[in-house]
Amino acid sequence: METEVAVAAGQTLGGEFSLLSLFMSAGLVVKGVMAILVIASIWSWAVIIDKSLLFGKLKSKSARFEDAFWSGRPLDELHRKLGDKGDHPMARVFSAGMSEWSRAKDIGRAEGLVAGARERIDKVMNVAVARELETAERNLGVLATIGSAAPFVGLLGTVWGIMTAFQAIAATKDTNLAVVAPGIAEALFATALGLVAAIPAVVGYNRYSAALNSYAVRLQGFADEFSAILSRQLDERSR
Repeated sequence: METEVAVAAGQTLGGEFSLLSLFMSAGLVVKGVMAILVIASIWSWAVIIDKSLLFGKLKSKSARFEDAFWSGRPLDELHRKLGDKGDHPMARVFSAGMSEWSRAKDIGRAEGLVAGARERIDKVMNVAVARELETAERNLGVLATIGSAAPFVGLLGTVWGIMTAFQAIAATKDTNLAVVAPGIAEALFATALGLVAAIPAVVGYNRYSAALNSYAVRLQGFADEFSAILSRQLDERSR
């Protein structure tokens, strides 16, 4: 008896419980939900791969730049080599500070002018840090949104699939598994797709949020140290 029921259910779904047959046998609403979840999953993986490459590059480039910065070579020489636009956030923060320092270093010896130059350098670098962190943070909100919304979108497909199963029972007045299996299978498949989309998004968001916070501390620390170095040089020039 159980074998006959399974065969009947398989015939209802096009011969087998494959993922493609589940999708093809689903109603328009459930198909739409599945399509949205597949697109969301692909989008989240694209963001995850992009952030993985981004933070890997930031880590390696920042390490090389810090080695050059603390090597003892003149800062003006390093600035000329990098130009006004570096290829990573730490270099761009450095260039922003050096550009402002270059405009301020010929200021007269008045204490007020030196203090004003110090404040401008701090503000310029803080703005540069905030801008770079905002760029690095871009699309992390996508992961947060997918991670929180995908299970509920999958739940919509689940509810609709179960409604389809009950409608089949009402139409045929038969509670045979072959009647209710298609709707239940669609419902479970939609739930699975919701989890497939949500879990990587949540893991990716947590991982790269932590990486962003770690890099923010590193970048702000560099900006503070560099500001202190330029401040000392301004003090020496004002004497």
